[in-house]
This record gives sequence, C-alpha cells and structure tokens, in this order.
Amino acid sequence: MSRGVLVTGASRGIGRAVAERFAAGGDRVALHYASRREAAEEAFAGLAGSGHVLVHGDVSTPEGAEAVVVAAVEGLGGVDVLVNNAAANEAHPLDRTSFEDWQRAWRRIVDVNLLGAAHLSYCAARNMIEREVEGRIVNIGSRGAYRGEPDHPAYGATKAALHAMGQSLAVHLAPYGIAVASVAPGFVTTERVADRLTEEVRQQSPFGRVAAPLDVASAVHYLASPEAVWSSGAVLDVNGASHLR
Repeated sequence: MSRGVLVTGASRGIGRAVAERFAAGGDRVALHYASRREAAEEAFAGLAGSGHVLVHGDVSTPEGAEAVVVAAVEGLGGVDVLVNNAAANEAHPLDRTSFEDWQRAWRRIVDVNLLGAAHLSYCAARNMIEREVEGRIVNIGSRGAYRGEPDHPAYGATKAALHAMGQSLAVHLAPYGIAVASVAPGFVTTERVADRLTEEVRQQSPFGRVAAPLDVASAVHYLASPEAVWSSGAVLDVNGASHLR
C-alpha cells in the first residue's frame, strides 16, 4: 500500500536521496524545502510515480513546523512516515568565534536540528494517532553525536539530543503502533561538506570512501518499513566502520 511520506530538507543531498528512495518504492512523498526552491523543484520533478507534493516552510519555528505537516497532510491525505532530515550547521569553534556569533550559531542550530524535529514529530505523530495508522518516524542523526564535532559543537550536541529524543518517543509511541528510529551517518558526499572530504577523511573508513546519499537513504527506507518495527528505538550507525561503539 502506498504511504504518505514527509521528508524535510529534501532539495538536495541525503534528503533528496531519501525522497527518491521512497518514491521509487511506490510511496507518495511530500518533499520539503526551506530556501532552495530551484533545487527542490528539480528534485520534485525527478520523483518516480505520482501523488507527490512540494512543501515549503521554515521548520525552525513551532508555527512553521506545524504548517509543514499540515501542508503534507493536506497534499498526501495523511502522513504515515516522517523523516526528520532538515538540519542547520556552521562552523563555530570556541577559540575562534565571538560570543555573539557563538550564541547565534547555537540558537539557529538548536532551533532547526532539535526543536524543529521535535515539533514536526509531535504534529506528524498526532496525525498518525488520530488516523490510527502504524506510522514511522526516522531521524537523521550523526556519527558526530558520538565522535565529537570540535568545530561544530552545536551540531554534535543537537544530533545527540535527536537520538535521545527518538528513543524517548519510541517508548511513548509504541502503544500506538508507531515506531521511531534514527540513523547516524558519518561523512556523506553532499554539497554541504564537499570541501571537507579530504583523502584523510575518506580513509577513516576501511572501505576507503565516504557514504553516498543512497547508502543512508537505503537505511532510512528499511527503518521505515513494516519489517523494522522491532528496531524501534535503535540508532543505526551508517558510517562504513569509521567509528565503532
């Protein structure tokens, strides 16, 4: 049966690959974007199948996050799967950042990566509960939650919190048949980190490369499947054995 899938931050990179993977599997996708309209329209036009909807909105505010879910529900007839992929990040090393810029970076990153995901999860889960569907929520976390992000501490902290939030919701939502899980990728070949993908970074994995977006998308698609319900609460490492715990 075709499901309604909301993927946030899906104009490029991991989010786009996730949207494409669900669409290729026959699901209807709400492809969300915040600012990259041209890229989002290109990604949307390339989705396989039909019944998809393009959703614009700012998930960094409660009102914006709610509006994104409402638009997805209206466009798809309901949200069965939420993929919390939208994320903000910028370098803010403590020893080279002014206190003013430090505060701004933390506020922005927390608002999008953690609070945005929390508000989206609330609204989507309530829709799942009201419709009595066995829904799925999958969070895009990060290896950095465990390995550390010295130049991007707010990013690492919010991804760790995202993993923890997912586990709390997994316990709370299980009685409704809703499963919640997270993936923790290492470096992925996306535009955002292209300038950081050095040979040293590639050699962190014994495979001698970094992940392709599809590597992460495949893991997300599995965690959102009916067969993965017993993985609810899990944080799945998708880092090519570059960091083991």
